[in-house]
Order: sequence, then C-alpha cells, then structure tokens
Amino acid sequence: MKAQKLVAYGAALEARELPDLHPQGPGVVVRLSHCGVCHSDLHLRDGFFSLGPDRRLDIRESRNLPFTLGHEMVGTVVALGPEAEGVAVGDRRIVYPWIGCGRCATCARGLEHLCPRGHHLGITVDGGYGEQVLVPHARYLVPFDGIAADHAGPLACSGITAYSALQKIAPAGTGDPVLIIGAGGVGLMAVQIATALFGAAPLVAEIDPAKGAAALAAGAAEILDPRDKASLVRVTRELGGAHAALDFVGSEQSAGFGLAALRRGGTLVMVGLYGGALTLPLPNLPLRSIALTGSYVGSLADLKALVALIQRGQVAPVPVTLRPLGEANEALADLAAGRAVGRIVLTM
Repeated sequence: MKAQKLVAYGAALEARELPDLHPQGPGVVVRLSHCGVCHSDLHLRDGFFSLGPDRRLDIRESRNLPFTLGHEMVGTVVALGPEAEGVAVGDRRIVYPWIGCGRCATCARGLEHLCPRGHHLGITVDGGYGEQVLVPHARYLVPFDGIAADHAGPLACSGITAYSALQKIAPAGTGDPVLIIGAGGVGLMAVQIATALFGAAPLVAEIDPAKGAAALAAGAAEILDPRDKASLVRVTRELGGAHAALDFVGSEQSAGFGLAALRRGGTLVMVGLYGGALTLPLPNLPLRSIALTGSYVGSLADLKALVALIQRGQVAPVPVTLRPLGEANEALADLAAGRAVGRIVLTM
C-alpha cells in the first residue's frame, strides 16, 4: 500500500510503500477511495496548537512517527478479522474515526469522541492519507447509500462537527437569528444543517468573498463582514442580537465578534482551532446571561443522523476539490493559505 507519512513535525509529508494491513479479532481493513483534508491536519503536522502570544499546546507525544494523518475516510471493506461481523467484503462505508477505549463512563454514554484514552484514526492512530486503514470494529463503519463518495468522507469530521455544534444551542425559531462565523468546509455544512434543523437560514460572517459567495449558494440569509462595524450594528440593533453564534474559525477576533453579537441569553459555541486566547470580563456572563461552550467533532450517532438528513435531501453536498494522494502536501499548503473553498479531498 502507498501512504503519505508525517516523518518529522513541521516538515513535508513523505511518500512511503508499506505492507498491506491484516485485521485481527473483530478488526476490518478498508481500502480507501477518498480522504478529506481537515484544518486540524495542519496542527497535527506542526505538532502544536496556538494558545495565544508565545504559548503553545504541544501535541507531539500523542503519536509515533512515521505517522499517517487523515480522518475523513471512505472506502470499501477488503479484509475481515476472524471475529468481525456486521459487514462483508465489498461493502462501501464511511469510517467513523473518533474511537474511544470502550470501557469508560464517557464511552458508555456514546461520547467516544471525548474519551480521554481515545484511539482516534488519523489523530493518534494511523489514518487515511494512505490506501488502507485498519478499523478495530465494524460498528465504526457507516453505510452511505445515495451519497457520492467524493462527499461522504468529510461527513465524519466537518459534517458531524457542524451537526454536533448546532445540537448545543437551544432550538431557534422565527426572530432567533443564528450566526455562523467562518464559511470554510465546516461552516458551509453548518449553513445547510442549521436550515434543516431550524427551518430558517442563518447569517454568515466571512471575510473571504469567494467563501461568502459559497455560503450564499448554500442558503445563507446574508453575508456579513466581521471587520465592518456596520455588521455588528446590523446583528445587534436591527436584528436584536444573535440567538446563538457558532465560531468555526476559533481566533481571538472571531470569538470577540461572536460574543459581541449575542443577545442577552445567547450562546457562543467555540468550534474552530485556529488558536489564540480570549479575555472576557466575567460579570458579562451573568449580567448578559450568555453561555460559552466548546464543541469537538461529534458522536457515531451524530454521523448516522447526519447521513440520514442527507439521504432525505435536507442537506446538499458542499463543494469539494479532488487532489491525488501524491499531492497531499500541496493540499495542506492550499488549506493553510486559505485557498480552499469547501473541502479538499484526496483520492487514492
């Protein structure tokens, strides 16, 4: 099998030829056809997350090098361990990568993506920037009948990240503006999912005209430039403030805009991992009765619910740009430079 391997933090990935994978016990080998390129892959490649001026969260000890990035995977089952059941060779499946230990209280609640001892594919265990991936159990494989393979893989991260974040706010109704901050791949999914869940198109804050146009095409009610003071006036005075703001950027500036846009009783959901630090006057929380919460990817149940929404025609695919596996470094560079509209997907 071929793979693009992280061999040193901060360095380019290297092409490697590796032995084919062989499953044991209930394990399953999936031959991948597509793998989405996620912004978190940039942080994993570099080995840290930014925590603000001169501060970093070092994540280099979480995996052994050489390592295979990639967690938005789709492909075909090609080998079964002797105890595997529930799938057959030839089945096409989305791979749910956020696999927990299966023994702790968090996993028992169905929140394996939050397991403190997780074995997340492409994060701590080899993932999808290669032709094969080893999945420990068939329950992490989700059918996607009626959905193009080009678009199926990103549902396991960008899709469920948007879906899970929207589940963390109170249901929105008429006169309850929902604000999406950032119209990258995750934000574009959130535009459509919010409309499907609440029956009203959300507002979108975006500084890139091309991404703003993509958000309008995806059904956004209007596009706001968060750098323009008139945008904040539009939300707070003309619309009465945002019922909820979902920050899919995760910078100091985007979070600040989201907090300022909230009405009393509103909620800011932090999703993006761009980096930085947030300074917040603590009396604002009780005086404005606002809530600040984080949201990290989503559960296996979230993925199944999202797939069902798409199969019912309530959510359409976001734009994808296909790149061959051998161009993984170029794909990461385009993502880092902000040149990606929708999702970049590697093909095997």
